[in-house]
Formats: sequence, structure tokens, C-alpha cells
Amino acid sequence: MTTAETTAETASAPSLPRYDAAALDALSTQGDPLADETVAELLRRGEVGDLNTLMRFFTTTGDPLPERLPASARGYFEATALPPAWIDWDVMEQARLFFADNAAHINTGLSFAAMPVSYAVPRMARLLSRTHSLAYPSRRMANTGQFVTYLMRSDSFAEGSAFLPAAQKVRLLHAAVRHHLRHGGHWDVERDGLPICQEDLIAGQTFFSLLVLDAMHRLGIHMTEEGAEAYYYAWRVVAALLGCDMAAVPENLAEARAYCDLYLERHLGPSPEGVVLSSQLLRLYEDVVPGTLFDPMVPATVRYLVGDTIGDWLEVPRGPWDAAARAVPVVLGLLETIEDSSPFAEWALDKAGSLLAGFELSALTRGRVMHHAIPAELKPEYGVKAPRTGRWVPPAPAPARARAR
Repeated sequence: MTTAETTAETASAPSLPRYDAAALDALSTQGDPLADETVAELLRRGEVGDLNTLMRFFTTTGDPLPERLPASARGYFEATALPPAWIDWDVMEQARLFFADNAAHINTGLSFAAMPVSYAVPRMARLLSRTHSLAYPSRRMANTGQFVTYLMRSDSFAEGSAFLPAAQKVRLLHAAVRHHLRHGGHWDVERDGLPICQEDLIAGQTFFSLLVLDAMHRLGIHMTEEGAEAYYYAWRVVAALLGCDMAAVPENLAEARAYCDLYLERHLGPSPEGVVLSSQLLRLYEDVVPGTLFDPMVPATVRYLVGDTIGDWLEVPRGPWDAAARAVPVVLGLLETIEDSSPFAEWALDKAGSLLAGFELSALTRGRVMHHAIPAELKPEYGVKAPRTGRWVPPAPAPARARAR
């Protein structure tokens, strides 16, 4: 069963008590007060351009804040300079090792499952279509890939790391987009609620964690429960850094599934914006894949991972390579058998996966360091154009009372 079909099957199953429609309704009205107030003050004073210029020189942990940094921004960067006090560093190390072992598979799950599913949420698709990301889809994918790579480095929170400054800037970027969509006539708040609200921020965190793990399972990648939970824990840390309400963020994978299922039950559906975003994603990765022979494997892999319902909503092309995509788990299973055969084989395949992930990121970034700039406005032209014992496996779905068609 595909990720999408599992989600559709379980969407009507009882959620954990802390998540119900009323709880998510409340989250849909909440933003990020600290970042929102910072952005509002910067825009009021006309200081966004100065901030963006100065932030290009503030890229690693331990760098002194620029002397001419606006006062409102200085307060924000000082308040968000440290990781959460509750971090368990042993679990973060487990997450890093999990990423090192599965870098290429994680990138595949992000690109071909988590991203397309987000496009099948009309509210998210409308939001993305009203930002600069639609005109330059590679930029969003490059920013995401670079952010994940920064997170999963062994020194991600140490002095000299680029991760914390990147998280601080992404949080401000979210606040800026939220502000412009609300106040610039680009967004129907009555219909769609607050843009990039707490409900959406937490959902994004579950997409990049839970749905990636689901995609890996669908591809036949075996992982321990401990490794899967550690990977989710790292994204819970990200949620804290990006201004999520941690009282509402799922504490483990079981809660993440309850939240994600309920969110998708509320919001999944087709939209014209989702079709455009999906089409651009497919073209982007067809360009990344060398030559043209294997281009049809891009839509085939997306359709295999998200299922036919979402695939049809996004108008992902069908083709003769769809059957080849179903054979991917067999190939990956054979590689895992080889990997388990000796320490050298394990090292060689992990190295190959790391190189493949690095090649993909390099192709998206074109070798550049991606910078997160705060937009002073949203311009009109940015508009629409069988598991092994003891290993992690998604729980079996409960009987569905309703299923997305």
C-alpha cells in the first residue's frame, strides 16, 4: 500500500485524544508572535533591504551580529541564538547516523513523496504559488536540501556551523510571507485561514519526517524503530527552531501519524496550483537526471510513492515505466543484502549514497550557497503560472470509514 493510500485509509481512524478538529482549528488561527512582530517592525521602518544585505555576512554559528543590524532584528537573533535546552544529544547523534546511512533515500522521499503530497493540499499549493518559489522551483528544492544537509552534520549546532543561522532566517522568511499574504491582497483569510499558521508549520514538520519514512518503507528500505524515531526527533528540534508551538507538536511517530492523518483528511484535494507545482517539480528532476533515457522514471517514482489518487490530482503522467518503479524495492533489497554482507560493502554503498545525494544537491544549487532573503513585497508576477523483525514499519491502517477518491 502506498503512502497516500495508507493516509487515505487511516484518515478516518480515531486520532490520539490531543488531536481533533477543534485543536487543529485553533492552530489554524495562530502564527509565530516573535517572528511576526520582528518582520512587522522591519517593514514599518523600511529596514528589510538593510537586513538582507547584512545577513549575507551572518552565515555561521558564532559569527558576531553585524554592527548595523536593525534593533528589532538584533533582539530576534539574540533570542533565537541557542538550540532548545531540552535536546537529547545522544538521540541527535542517532539521527545523524541514520541520515548518513540513508542520505540518498531520504532525499528521494523528500523530493518524490513529501513535496508532491504538500502540493495535493490546495491551501499549501496556493501559498507556494503566490511566492517566488513557483517561478524558480529549483531554489526551493535547493534550500530544502541544503537545510537538511546542514541539520544532519555532526557539527550542526557547533560554532562554525551554518544550520542555526539558516533556521533563524527561514523562520523570518515564513513570517514575511505570512505578513505579505495577509496584508497585500494575495490571500483569502476567510477561506484559507492564516497563511503558514501553526497547523501548517506542524504539518510540514510531519511531511518531512513521517512521509519521508513512509516513502523509504515503500521503497523497501529497512530501518530500526530507534533510527526512525531518532530521525523524527531531529525534525521535532527543527519545529522548535522554526517557531512551532511545542505544546502541540507531536512527541513521537505515533502522535505524528495521528496529526498528519487528521491534517490530510481536512485538507487533501486537487487544485490548479498543485498541478502547476507538480509539473515544475517533474521537469526539474528530469533535468537533474543525466540524459533523457531515465526521465520517465521521475513521474513513475512520484506516482509509485504517493499513490494513484494524489498522482491523478497532480496530473502526474502515467507510462510504461510505472511498472519499473514497482521493481525499485527489489533492487534496493538486493543492495541491502550486499551491504549486510561485509563492513566494506556497507561502507562502499553508504559512500555511494552520500555521493549521489551530494550530486543531487550540487545540481540544484549549481554549487552555490543558498541565502534566505526576506521579501519586501510579493510581486504580482509571482502568482500562478513484509518487514524484518525488530525493524520500523508503519502501523497497519485501521478500517476506513471514508476514502479519498
